[in-house]
Amino acid sequence: MENDDSSNGKKWADQFLATVECPECHGRRLNKEALSYRIWDKNISDVASMDINDLYEWLSHVEEHMNSQQKVIAKEIVKELKKRVEFLLQVGLDYLSLNRQSATLSGGESQRIRLATQIGSQLVNVLYILDEPSIGLHQRDNERLINSLKELRDLGNTVIVVEHDEDMMRAADWIIDIGPKAGRKGGEVVFMGTPQEMLGTHTLTAQYLNGETAIEIPKKRRKGNGKSIILRGCTGNNLKNVDVEFPLGQLIVVTGVSGSGKSTLINETLQPILSQHFYRSLKAPMPYKSIEGIENIDKIVNVDQSPIGRTPRSNPATYTGVFSDIRSLFVNLPEAKIRGYKPGRFSFNVKGGRCETCGGNGYKTIVMNFLPDVMVPCEVCHGKRYNRETLEVRFKGKSIADVLDMTVNMAVEFFENVPSILPRIKALQDVGLGYIKLGQSSTTLSGGESQRVKLATELAKRDTGKTLYILDEPTTGLHFEDIRVLMGVLQKLVDKGNTVIIIEHNLDVIKLADTIIDIGPEGGRGGGNVLIAATPEEVAKSKKGYTYKYLSLHNA
Repeated sequence: MENDDSSNGKKWADQFLATVECPECHGRRLNKEALSYRIWDKNISDVASMDINDLYEWLSHVEEHMNSQQKVIAKEIVKELKKRVEFLLQVGLDYLSLNRQSATLSGGESQRIRLATQIGSQLVNVLYILDEPSIGLHQRDNERLINSLKELRDLGNTVIVVEHDEDMMRAADWIIDIGPKAGRKGGEVVFMGTPQEMLGTHTLTAQYLNGETAIEIPKKRRKGNGKSIILRGCTGNNLKNVDVEFPLGQLIVVTGVSGSGKSTLINETLQPILSQHFYRSLKAPMPYKSIEGIENIDKIVNVDQSPIGRTPRSNPATYTGVFSDIRSLFVNLPEAKIRGYKPGRFSFNVKGGRCETCGGNGYKTIVMNFLPDVMVPCEVCHGKRYNRETLEVRFKGKSIADVLDMTVNMAVEFFENVPSILPRIKALQDVGLGYIKLGQSSTTLSGGESQRVKLATELAKRDTGKTLYILDEPTTGLHFEDIRVLMGVLQKLVDKGNTVIIIEHNLDVIKLADTIIDIGPEGGRGGGNVLIAATPEEVAKSKKGYTYKYLSLHNA
């Protein structure tokens, strides 16, 4: 089964496998001979497992511990090493070690490592394109990143950044604002010019930058329902035996600099414990001593940014489950009853109603060995996915293919009198996804969009008022206006008695929290402590860690 490539086979085999440290080399990977060579009392494995910060310190003084012959050999190598490590420090990755497995890096971290490589190559006349490089970055690290990009520019390169971060916009030489809204209502360049000139305009982005519009701070913070989940003795990764209390019935934001231990605490410890308890999940939590208060919630929902489907066949309509209701609606139409059509007739995954030339895909894939595959619309159905007979059944003049081609906003108007369908589509509109099409292939959705489709699916379900929602960086890829809409939805969830825990660096989200749990103070070994758990006002006055500085400015 281990060799079975299907996900089910892997999942089944995984429960009998555990990854343990090799007893011979203790995870160092090299044999005794290789590890017996030392420079300044450290072998190659010791050096590779140091934090980048410590490594830089070590490289700065290592030559003092060499004899004259060794110095001659080492001089150029040490110089080169220091230079490369410096670039990693510049992009805010001081808490990583060289032997960290790339699979454990977040998207933002991988992107910044590639950026450090590019700064190091010192090329000129290159056009660099970066998509959301500030993902997962605390405001403090953001400044370093902006300086690194300016350095690339000053070498004579052009840097284009797709970004919603306010500091990045203000630091730009030239801004191109696209809009005015999303989907059909977007696609125009609404402004081009310097950030200074932009402040004088009234585009949606400019209104947030010049303070005309803002995400309002709530008048008072929720006290919660008096119950809590208390997690004690967490020691996973860099956590320093911390005890954390999560007050229920509140909007809780977990913050701290990159690498401080937020994901370890929430995604690797709390979430797996609760998933095992409620759903017998197989993922083992990181080490902890005890947990109290699980009985105060009755389910956990983890809304992450993984794709909602790996194949082009999956789409928002199938993921949210609304497509089966749409099919039932078509089956009950007089025309379909006369023809004796069943629900399978309107599915593009089953033989019968779909176009058999393309197998219900709507297009054909041409394999171009050595080049990316090319998608060509099917010559029989022209991308409609169904055969002629199926498309003859119409509701309000629209066939099932027309419905799949509608944007969410159009579908809300179209189905306004169909109570079985409207709430699920309305939930997609409520999380700010009015511009995507119901039948849009899930492979074309960004991480932030996938996350919001999942959130909408959960919103359309009946909530019990005792649910715990966990979101990791939900503002990725979101404009100020989208953040306002999303936070409105999350606030409604909390108002019903549920608890929402968000891992986030975005100040607009942090200032809306009922409780902030700030972890740090630094990343890597310098982090892993809970600095403060309090309201945003108390954090701003606390002078602990780094978050308070930015919060007090922002709240002013």
